[in-house]
Amino acid sequence: MKLATRYTWSIVLGRLLKKIKRKLLKAAPRFELGIKDLQSSALPLGHAADKRKFSSKLNAISQGKKSVLFLCNGHGEDLIAFSVMSQLHQLYPELPLEVLPLVGEGRVFEKSIVEGWVVKLGPCFNLPSGGFSNQSFRGLFIDLWFGLIFIVWNQWRTVQTSASKGRLIICIGDIFPLLLAWSSGRDFVFVGTPKSDYTWTSKPGFRLSDLYHRLKGSEWDSWELRLMRSRRCKLVAVRDRLTERGLKRHGVSACSPGNPMMDGFSSQSLPDKLTNYRRLILLPGSRIPEAYRNFESLLASAELIRESQPIAIFVALGSSSMLKTIESIMRALGFVEIVNPILDVESVSSWKKHSLVVFLGIAKFHLWAKWSEIGLSNAGTATEQLVGLGIPCVSLPGKGPQFNWSFASRQSRLLGGSVIPCANKKILALEVEALLCNPLDSFKRGINGAKRMGKPGASKSLAIMISKALFL
Repeated sequence: MKLATRYTWSIVLGRLLKKIKRKLLKAAPRFELGIKDLQSSALPLGHAADKRKFSSKLNAISQGKKSVLFLCNGHGEDLIAFSVMSQLHQLYPELPLEVLPLVGEGRVFEKSIVEGWVVKLGPCFNLPSGGFSNQSFRGLFIDLWFGLIFIVWNQWRTVQTSASKGRLIICIGDIFPLLLAWSSGRDFVFVGTPKSDYTWTSKPGFRLSDLYHRLKGSEWDSWELRLMRSRRCKLVAVRDRLTERGLKRHGVSACSPGNPMMDGFSSQSLPDKLTNYRRLILLPGSRIPEAYRNFESLLASAELIRESQPIAIFVALGSSSMLKTIESIMRALGFVEIVNPILDVESVSSWKKHSLVVFLGIAKFHLWAKWSEIGLSNAGTATEQLVGLGIPCVSLPGKGPQFNWSFASRQSRLLGGSVIPCANKKILALEVEALLCNPLDSFKRGINGAKRMGKPGASKSLAIMISKALFL
């Protein structure tokens, strides 16, 4: 019996060993190939580990596990978002990028949407106040009548739906996008470059808002600070070190990599034929119909400037839809269109009146900005960008809703006097004449403004920081 049992076990073991042998023979070529691959690899171990790590990131992207949603709260914030998104796209071309413009239609993203690397979520609306309902009860009432509550509700639902798919949310602006990102329940990054503590530390006045900021010791409100201290807030980036230090005193781990608004300007040199002209750039803003009133006032002011040399004025328009109305205003002011312009500055049309030559251009701000000596500007973001390039500006505050006297005063304090608000057209003309005649004063104002705006190159730095938060 024992012999039979042993014989049976020997047969079973023999069959099992034969199966193992067959499997080993089949695996041998693959094993040998793996050994050869390891022997032929000349990469150091650390490099191989980095390669595996990078490949795992790409796999995560390709499987749809990682994606980014940008929330931006205005035209300037749209520009910041687009600049950072462009850098992210260069780093990770397969990374899905979504954007939800909370104010306006987000036209800056149109080309990237057509190219297919950005998806714009809705709904997008142009509010009657231009997004400045927080600056007046009248603007708030008009926006509420237009359906502001319904719009905000739909935007909140859009964020919730996107967040449920695992998006990392990048909010750019102020309390509204910050609150939307926090309410999503997902990790988020806050880029708070529109605000700076320079606004209330630089010769604050006696308005209630100035006293309020001095009392709490920050440009940021307590509820904003609370959201920034959230565990789900992976990064807070601001424009300057003064604001960074202020936030750190309030328990927020902030950084100041620079200002994304200062990225992307053209390095094209000034055409030789323009060296004989004094050069101004006119920025009426983008809010319709306020921009048309601003344009007419600023151009009429420019006619009062007394200068021995001819003056070239670059009018940088943000949209082609403004062109027809702007040209009709110029005809009403007595300007005549130049059929064959002698100066090629990539303008859509050129106009002349006495010693003034005016060039109209669509989306030419980043080309013309560095060619200018002084800005005539009733704009928000574009004015800050000009000053960041070291170019002083003068402004002519109107009735608003955006560019009123209160807004202009705060802007001037923020930029350290590099923008000079003027009470009327004659004073504006005199201020421009003084700046043209005194290059040293103009230079000092420009340097001070550039310091306040922060250094360029922040878009790439932010993209790298966001990618680290994304792959944690």
